[in-house]
Amino acid sequence: MTAVTSAAVSSAIHTKDPRDVVLAPVVSEKSYGLIDEGKYTFLVDPRSNKTEIKFAVEKIFSVKVDSINTINRAGKRKRTKFGWGQRKNTKRAIVTLKEGTIDIFGGPLA
Repeated sequence: MTAVTSAAVSSAIHTKDPRDVVLAPVVSEKSYGLIDEGKYTFLVDPRSNKTEIKFAVEKIFSVKVDSINTINRAGKRKRTKFGWGQRKNTKRAIVTLKEGTIDIFGGPLA
C-alpha cells in the first residue's frame, strides 16, 4: 500500500471546477427567509460532498462558510402520455456564512 499525504488528499478534493459543484441558487419564499439569518440555498451536483461545496462557495463568492447542510431530494414520479416517468433527483445545500454576504441577484437594476 502507498501512503497518502494530507496534501494529496486536499488537492484531490479541490480538482473539481467550483461552477460544476454549485449549479444555481434556489429562489423560493423559504430561501428568502433564510437569507436574513445568513443562510443561502443552492442546487448542487448530487455527487458532491460538503467539503467540495464549501470550497466551491468560498471560491465563487469570496466569503467564509461556517457550516453546510445538504438535502437529497428524490425526483417525483409523473404520469405521461406513454406511461410513467420520473424527474431527476436533486441535491440542495443550505450554506451558513461566518462573514460576508452573497448577492444572488447580480447587482442593482438600472
